[in-house]
Amino acid sequence: MPPLSSPDFSGLDYLSTGVVILDADGRIVFVNPAAETLLGISGVLLLGEDAASVFERSPELLGAIQTARSQHETVIEYELEVAVGGHPPIRLGCSVSPLEKPSHAALIEMRAVDPQLRIARLEQARLQQEANRELLRNLAHEIKNPLGGIRGAAQLLEHELPRESLREYTQVIIKESDRLQSLMERLLTPHRTPHFGAVNIHEVLERVRSLILAETPSIALRRDYDTSLPEIRADSEQLIQATLNIARNAVQAMHGQGEIILKTRVARQITLESRRYQLGLRVEIIDNGPGIPDAIREQIFFPLVSGREGGSGLGLAVAQTLVAQNHGTIDCDSRPGHTVFSIFLPLAT
Repeated sequence: MPPLSSPDFSGLDYLSTGVVILDADGRIVFVNPAAETLLGISGVLLLGEDAASVFERSPELLGAIQTARSQHETVIEYELEVAVGGHPPIRLGCSVSPLEKPSHAALIEMRAVDPQLRIARLEQARLQQEANRELLRNLAHEIKNPLGGIRGAAQLLEHELPRESLREYTQVIIKESDRLQSLMERLLTPHRTPHFGAVNIHEVLERVRSLILAETPSIALRRDYDTSLPEIRADSEQLIQATLNIARNAVQAMHGQGEIILKTRVARQITLESRRYQLGLRVEIIDNGPGIPDAIREQIFFPLVSGREGGSGLGLAVAQTLVAQNHGTIDCDSRPGHTVFSIFLPLAT
C-alpha cells in the first residue's frame, strides 16, 4: 500500500481539485489534500480501504466507478451526493477515469459544486418553464370555448336520440368534455396576486402535515424543524398549497406507504430572482419512495409531465409558480429510496 505522498502520485498533491486513486481491487491507494478537504476526512484513514465500503452511502459514485472500469471510458457526473463515514453528504461534480496500468485501476476527480451556479441554473429553468406555462395558458383559453360548444351539442343530441342505448355515446362525450374543461381550468391557475404578510413557516408545515395525515393516515410523517427560524414575508396560503402539492405527490408515489420528513434550515448567501440574500430559508420535503424516473427528471416542473399513470402533471408546475410568486425557487434531487424537494425563500435581514 503506497503512502499518501507516494512519488508516483506526488504531483497530484498540488491540484486544487480532489483526486482519489483506486487500485485494480477497488482499494484506495492515494488521496490528495484537496480530496481530504472536500470529504472532511484524513487520507491516512482511507488508504487501503475498499472504495465500496468507504462510499457505501454514495450509490451514484459507485455506479460511475463500476461503469468506468467495466467499459474503459471516462464517466462524468456534473452533480451528485457523496457521503463518507458519518459525515453529512456533500454535493460534488465527479469524473471517474480508468487507468491503463494497472488494469481496472481508476482515478476519481472531485470538484465542489458552486451553489450559486446551481441556483442560477434553477432560475433559468424556472423562467423557461414559466414561458412554457404561459403558452399552455394561452392554448387553454383557446380550447375552452370549443369545448363548451361540444358539450352543449352532445346534450342537445342526447334528447333527440330514439333509443336509450345510444345515449351511452353522448355521455362519453359529455364526461370527457367535463374532464378536459377541468384540466383547462387548472392550467389557467394560479393567477391570484399574492397577499404578503408575516408567516411562520412551521405553521405552514403543520397545516400541510395535518392535511396529509387526514387524507392518508397510513403515511409516516416526521418533523425536523429549526425552531429558531424567524418569520418570513410571504403568502401563507400559497406556501401551504405549494408544499401540499409536493407532499401529495410523494404520498401518491409511495402508494400511501412510506415516510415523509418535513425539514427546515437556514440557507446562507443565496441568490433568488437575481438578488443576493445573506440569509434564506430552506424547506425540504423528503420521502423514501421509488424516486423520479430518469426519463422525466429534467422535466418534472413542466405542465402535463407526470410519472404516475393517470396524473395530470400539474401539481409540481403549480407549486413552482406559487413559490416563484413568493420570490423563491424549488430544487429537486432524487434517487431510489431518497427524494428531496427543496424550497428556497428569502429571509429579511
